[in-house]
Amino acid sequence: MQPILKLDAVSRQFRSSPDFAQRISDMLTRRNSEQLVRAVDGIDLDVRPGEIIGLVGESGCGKSTLARIISGILQPSQGRILLEDRDVATMTEPERRKASLSIQMVFQDATASLNPRKRVMEIIGEAAVVHGIIRPRDMPAYVSEIMARVGLDPASRDLYPHQFSGGQRARIGIARALAVKPRILVCDESTAALDVSIQAQILNLFVDLKRDLDLTYIFVSHDLGMIENFCDRIAVMYLGRVVELAETEALFANPHHPYTRALLREIPTLEPKKRIFTAIKGEMPSPLHPPSGCHFHPRCTMARDVCSAEVPALRDTAPARRAACHFAEELKAQEPSDAG
Repeated sequence: MQPILKLDAVSRQFRSSPDFAQRISDMLTRRNSEQLVRAVDGIDLDVRPGEIIGLVGESGCGKSTLARIISGILQPSQGRILLEDRDVATMTEPERRKASLSIQMVFQDATASLNPRKRVMEIIGEAAVVHGIIRPRDMPAYVSEIMARVGLDPASRDLYPHQFSGGQRARIGIARALAVKPRILVCDESTAALDVSIQAQILNLFVDLKRDLDLTYIFVSHDLGMIENFCDRIAVMYLGRVVELAETEALFANPHHPYTRALLREIPTLEPKKRIFTAIKGEMPSPLHPPSGCHFHPRCTMARDVCSAEVPALRDTAPARRAACHFAEELKAQEPSDAG
């Protein structure tokens, strides 16, 4: 199937600016203390129409930065983003504007992402008017329709965000994204701040919207249990790189990367047998000074000399799955419980 979205070697770097004292020191010593952070490092990813793909990994792995690049909030430093096989960077301005509408983001903190000075009708309907999707006089009816679709009472459209509960504000954020008729929703921890029962309601809403509107989702989350039950495929990220990409069932059954296996080993279960939970050794290195070779090798129980010397390519390890590990075949042959 032709991908609706394709990332080709996408990277994003940030430069850390020294403070005033450090700038004075740099002038006196003729040094440059400015540092480069590779938040996203050469990501290749295809997203198929109608699928739900999850981005997972520890805090600081770059998944939220990647989500913002996909949604157009951040521009990549290198690489290409292709929407329906067209490079977004080479589009004309009207085409780029249309492309930006087709990919919308639903943020983690609904309260912070909603303008407290505007009523819900403006928050949801303003972009649709600005981009010519509806006429100004049609805004009340249009907003009411979208609010009903996401489970909100249209009669509350003249209220302000603070007059709603957390779950309702999450629905407002979803309604705002839907108002410009997107094809792809990028959800950055969109249920993380909600109670468990409300999370389930929002996830059910996402499923209904996917069915009714033929949406494609890119879902960022720390919750591997939720990802297992919600996503079709999973991309596991570590320190700016995708280290494994596979269909959900296959990845949970037998991970082909040591980092993925370590993450999955720590998921709580209801099984009666005793389990000893041990955290992944060490901490994620600073992106200012990433390790050489495979970024995971200082924490990996399978690390060998080649791991610190060569960057492993993200390569096919089985049909419809890829892993970036020098010893993926060796790991693949083991039972999940055998790897350390």
